[in-house]
Amino acid sequence: MDYSQFLVMKQELALLVVFLLVFLYDTFMPQRAGKALPVVSTVLLLLATAAGFCSHCLGSACAGEAFAGMYATSPVITAIKSILNIGAVIVLIQSMSWTGSEHMRVRRGEFYELLLVTLFGMYLMISARHFLLFVIGLECASLPLAAMVAFNKDRYESHEAAVKYILTAVFSSAVFMMGISFVYALGGSLYFHKLYAALAAGQHSLMLTLAIAFVIAGMGFKLSLVPFHLWTADVYQGAPTPVTSYLSVISKGSAAFAFMVILAQVFGSLYSSVWEWMLYALIILTITVGNLFAMRQTDMKRFLAFSSVSQAGYIMLGIIAFNTMGMAAMMYYILVYVFSNLAAFGVIGAIENATGKVDMADYRGLSKTNPRLAFSMMLAMFSLAGIPPFAGFFSKFFIFTGAINQGSIAIYVLVLIALINTIVSLYYYLLVVKAMYISPDEPAIAGFRSTCGERVGLWITVGGVILLGIVSCVYTWLLDISFFSTMASYFV
Repeated sequence: MDYSQFLVMKQELALLVVFLLVFLYDTFMPQRAGKALPVVSTVLLLLATAAGFCSHCLGSACAGEAFAGMYATSPVITAIKSILNIGAVIVLIQSMSWTGSEHMRVRRGEFYELLLVTLFGMYLMISARHFLLFVIGLECASLPLAAMVAFNKDRYESHEAAVKYILTAVFSSAVFMMGISFVYALGGSLYFHKLYAALAAGQHSLMLTLAIAFVIAGMGFKLSLVPFHLWTADVYQGAPTPVTSYLSVISKGSAAFAFMVILAQVFGSLYSSVWEWMLYALIILTITVGNLFAMRQTDMKRFLAFSSVSQAGYIMLGIIAFNTMGMAAMMYYILVYVFSNLAAFGVIGAIENATGKVDMADYRGLSKTNPRLAFSMMLAMFSLAGIPPFAGFFSKFFIFTGAINQGSIAIYVLVLIALINTIVSLYYYLLVVKAMYISPDEPAIAGFRSTCGERVGLWITVGGVILLGIVSCVYTWLLDISFFSTMASYFV
């Protein structure tokens, strides 16, 4: 065996080193040194993230393969993993006050170790070019999340959320692997490129349509696409807030990237004849149902759960565009979504840690007692709604543009429906702003000072929401590396 091929997995090796250092620090350092574990974990992951970006600047993020083509990397894959790392670093910063609490003192190391293991699995999903490696990454990313959801052992809601999540994860994996078994029967291989060639040369059949439907359904659970979204609100509400933010952003983003890889590199030749129309239905249902249910929520975590369902529909527009611009727009959309959604969860987490309140009615008059938190939440809501000049407006603009460039009449209708839903979403996002700034009631939350980690997390996220709407070179860079990506060759 040629062990030099492990050097192709630079980001995975860096993450593995971070995991081992965190594990050794948590295991062998004295108890009084455990208070520094949140800072140590955050700094180490930040260094790994910086190394990933430096590889772009130094030109070392070249394409490569390992393990007989089962694993692949390229500049665009490196960029995708770096985007996930940015979100994970922000989650670690925002969770410092939670992990530093008394009831988390013994278990704080487990939280960081489980998070790093799930991130490693997401890396494998994105780089996999063989279904066996993909399933290994999928399970590595999914199963530890159930333990993270159940982290608040003294809360019944956390236990309930963990049971619902693990049952959903197991069922969705079974459906996904059923689809893979059908694909293997038709193509005779588990390698993506061999399946692509076999399916392109073969005849379309009912079994092939069922196989793609099973694969889309299995990934639809991970992405919370309607009608596979029913677990989302209960799990988001019951899980600890840092875990909820991680689920809503990092887990969803990695699943979207992996979904794009599978559809392009395995089923790309069947785009217009099979799965394009499946995604049309899923996107319309996901955006519309997510918006309608978000209007009815009063709990802020359930509110953002259905908001994330709707956002998943917009992310899928980048996949259905099936072109280079759509791929770049999807990466940019998820990057903006990382900052916007984590800004909202940062405010929710700060208020929950200080007061225990998570209901939307409790946010009335927040601008009078906690103006900085209210301002941060307002920017997050504006960005998620797509109001200019914030980053969310440009992310929606680019993903609509990428979809329209596909050129069919059906895609124009789909984008029109998405635009109408964007207007509808303004209503429930502005409900939060109205409660904070316009409500005539007396403030329900007294003034308090956020912890250092919460303030730093909000500075980063708010800065990202503002700067990504101004600095155009970020999207240009993503478009450039997408244009030269090997995945672009699969687009028809």
